[in-house]
Amino acid sequence: MKLLITGGMGFIGSNFIHYILEKHDDWEVINLDKLGYGSNPANLKDIENDPRYTFVKGDITDFELMRNIVKKVDAIVNFAAESHVDRSISSPKHFLRSNVIGTYTILEAIRKENPEVRFVHISTDEVYGDIVKGSFTEKDALMPSSPYSATKAASDVLVLGWTRTYNLNASITRCTNNYGPYQFPEKLIPKTIIRASMRLKVPIYGTGENVRDWLYVEDHVRAIEAVLLRGESREIYNISAGDEKTNIEVVKTILKLLGKDESLIEFVEDRPGHDLRYSLDSWKITRDLKWRPRYSFEEGIEKTVRWYLENEWWWRPLVNEKILHPTPWKIGW
Repeated sequence: MKLLITGGMGFIGSNFIHYILEKHDDWEVINLDKLGYGSNPANLKDIENDPRYTFVKGDITDFELMRNIVKKVDAIVNFAAESHVDRSISSPKHFLRSNVIGTYTILEAIRKENPEVRFVHISTDEVYGDIVKGSFTEKDALMPSSPYSATKAASDVLVLGWTRTYNLNASITRCTNNYGPYQFPEKLIPKTIIRASMRLKVPIYGTGENVRDWLYVEDHVRAIEAVLLRGESREIYNISAGDEKTNIEVVKTILKLLGKDESLIEFVEDRPGHDLRYSLDSWKITRDLKWRPRYSFEEGIEKTVRWYLENEWWWRPLVNEKILHPTPWKIGW
């Protein structure tokens, strides 16, 4: 199989490429990435000379580029997106361009050049908004709370509309919060590991009681593979581990693994529209595609902490003033 990955220099995309090339000897991967914010060539440095791997620098909003690549591949997995909620609050225009116009461009390239191609669109649990009790299913309404989640919800609707109207072979995945190797240092878990290891304060929004379901990235990429190979067209698949933790619990767990004191915790002004709790029902993918997570949060977070401690060469060049001296969302953090 020849596979096009968009946004493969990012966190989840690079983990997916590593997994696919390790598991499928006869697959080829084209990685299209504009090398913007959140992309890091170091994520795939170890495979850059693999003959099965090709990197193309480019933007998914470039229609001519997309149509030339789309007609050469058997399947596409779209990871490309602006994804940092805080940045979407301070600068939403970039999120509209990448997440909405970018998805539209991919769909149009498929429609005009290769309507038989298999397409998996990677989305997020944030499109549903928050939920106090219970868990969202794939049939629940979308109620996004931020510019980021609104643009992801818009892209999901585009995929469903193009699939129905033009009979494309597309599926959507919506996952809970990922963590693991190669995650950009602005995110909660790597930021906490890095700052605590340097004996710097660890900022937590509000009271730290916001709840997230944490999914180890290797479990997520296995789920995407299952959807790619066995998922049904025009179906949505929620992906979750059922490991719900408050932000303060996550930070305290990391501090304990690092042998650091909880006095490093610093509560800061909450951001606007901060969803209280996310929770997904992933029974559908478990039942239909026989996928289950392999890692508990305790196992996954220990592996993650160890990876960051052993790979300072990777994260050190990414640590800038906004990581070392964060400021509230409203002035661009």
